[in-house]
Amino acid sequence: MVIAAVFGIVIYRVVTVSTFAAFKWALIRNNSQVATTGTAVCINFCIIMLLNVLYEKVALFLTNLEQPRTESEWENSFTLKMFLFQFINLNSSTFYIAFFLGRFTGHPGAYLRLINRWRLEEVATNNGQTPTCTPHPAVLSVEEQECHPSGCLIDLCMQMSIIMVLKQTWNNFMELGYPLIQNWWTRRRVRHEHGSQRKATFPQWEKDYNLQPMNAYGLFDEYLEMILQFGFTTIFVAAFPLAPLLALLNNIIEIRLDAYKFVSQWRRPLAARAKDIGIWYGILEGIGILSVITNAFVIAVTSDFIPRLVYAYKYGPCAGQGEAGQK
Repeated sequence: MVIAAVFGIVIYRVVTVSTFAAFKWALIRNNSQVATTGTAVCINFCIIMLLNVLYEKVALFLTNLEQPRTESEWENSFTLKMFLFQFINLNSSTFYIAFFLGRFTGHPGAYLRLINRWRLEEVATNNGQTPTCTPHPAVLSVEEQECHPSGCLIDLCMQMSIIMVLKQTWNNFMELGYPLIQNWWTRRRVRHEHGSQRKATFPQWEKDYNLQPMNAYGLFDEYLEMILQFGFTTIFVAAFPLAPLLALLNNIIEIRLDAYKFVSQWRRPLAARAKDIGIWYGILEGIGILSVITNAFVIAVTSDFIPRLVYAYKYGPCAGQGEAGQK
């Protein structure tokens, strides 16, 4: 399903860029590549959030099918499944842009085309004729140029920034806005059933009982959010160095939001002892190892850092002209 969703976004990008290139608004027409990438990321984010709901049900079903012996084993099994589902769901499109985008183009005389019509990567042409120096946008027959002219690193940066900002905004709304709406609806229902004067005489424990219950998984959602954020800020940090700063700002805000939520919007949770954070240790270690490998490949494959160095020291105009020991 994740592969199908990523492929659907690829088809959307291929088809939409020509539409934006012929758009009546000059702003969109002149920035058709950026507009295509931005809308594709937003659609991808909506698909991610919808699939997350499905994956939670699948992970719960599979974990119960295993019939773990203890509650701790059940939590570890469920945690691993939920993390893997959501991690792959969140990062599949990012890995595609980083390592596969623009690399399945074919060669002159045998270009890869979608439905024998759209090339998977092609620059603008003047209705199939020899490109002019300054073609007017109205006469362009634009097909998809998968990567931005400055390289796939820009597309990867846009993908990460939009998804990270949207996901953090959505999580904060669900953690605070949703309980506020639910509690407002509960107060309205109680006022309708008992009247305003009767409601004012409720004891404190009954007022607390009308707040939102803590979810069935305890702090699982809080851990999962932080772990996924940690992965986002480390795995492709070479392409999006602002990710740690965005995570820091989000976490400063979230500390206060969580405090307000626990104190005034949720019922008091039942305390439970825990020896450590369990399987999250192993997951954090795995993300750390993966991030080192991934960033190395981003620098070596996605960016043009190494080709620039090779050109500068081997083929450039200043190659071999430095004094001994100067490098």
